[in-house]
Amino acid sequence: MNIRQKKYTLSEGWETELECTVALSDYQLVLVFGNMALLSKASVYANVRNEYPSAAIIFSSGSGSITNTSVNEDSISVTAINFTKASINTAAVNLSEVKSDYEAGCKLASGIKKDGLKYILVLSDGQLVNGSELVKGLQENFSDNILITGGLAGGNELSGQAIVGLNEVPYPGRIVLVAFYGDIILNYGSVCGGTPFGPERLITKSEKNVLYELDGKPALDIYKLYLGDEANHLPASAYLFPICIGPVSSVNTVVRSVQSINEAEKSLRFVGNIPRGYYARFVQIQSNKLVEGATEAAKNASGNSTPELAILISCIGRKLVLSQRVEEEVEAVKAVLGSNVVLTGFYSNGEICPLLNTSKSELHNQTMTITTLSEK
Repeated sequence: MNIRQKKYTLSEGWETELECTVALSDYQLVLVFGNMALLSKASVYANVRNEYPSAAIIFSSGSGSITNTSVNEDSISVTAINFTKASINTAAVNLSEVKSDYEAGCKLASGIKKDGLKYILVLSDGQLVNGSELVKGLQENFSDNILITGGLAGGNELSGQAIVGLNEVPYPGRIVLVAFYGDIILNYGSVCGGTPFGPERLITKSEKNVLYELDGKPALDIYKLYLGDEANHLPASAYLFPICIGPVSSVNTVVRSVQSINEAEKSLRFVGNIPRGYYARFVQIQSNKLVEGATEAAKNASGNSTPELAILISCIGRKLVLSQRVEEEVEAVKAVLGSNVVLTGFYSNGEICPLLNTSKSELHNQTMTITTLSEK
């Protein structure tokens, strides 16, 4: 695997972070993550396309891009990959072409050759898509031994748009899939680091990703009670106060962040599904615990080989909590995976990864999700 990496910032322009001797026409895949306003420029797509004429070019916006151990809000990270033993295939769908997010996952899967398939990377609009339904559609159309990871694109504002693209200027409502084949070694890790607190509350009324009642009481009222003064800053403050959900007293819980609130219904809309009959607990987020979580995720993703590439998709909520310390979690990942691994990624509205020691992918929030790749 040969990797070339560049970064664009408003202050410095284009800078080469990692050079490679492979001809530019030999790169098969280019991952472009970063600032939505910059990615929306036709000149950016033209620049990347002219440089890599034969590659599949994937775009995803985020609230910050990751290039090696740096995190920048007003930047673009461009990572070009030349495979020597593996190959890829791509597919894309617009939300306007399907009736549901579940159907979008099914349609993406139907366009992918299954023979020799090892891994699926999916990047989706993070504002318009119910990530749980998308993952369900994908999961039901691939065998359990196929790893599925990825994330939901973010924007510069919590309530703003998100854009994704495949060989085009990216735009809202787009979902892109990359399928990997051949001799490729994969590992993954996804850890929050937050601490659940308070009682387990039964989810008594919900519909897909909308939560109406906890313990038979209006969900928004209970949520505001826990937020205290921060309730005045909803929905922006919601990313700082997620919940974890799962069967009663379950170890394998997933974290969910609030996407929007409905004062009239006293309901909460989440990025992913909130199943009725599950139990919910609030999660306390602390900076040190987040860095520890990133370290644990990296250990899980290190495997028994030396990874060449690591795709980091971390939640925007973590970035808000870490603030000026945000690069600490990326540095922690690098320290575990080693100096030779190339890091790329972005801060997302949701992360997609299996729980540890399981094969079924889930939508997560507030996690550092890492996928490592290397060729045999």
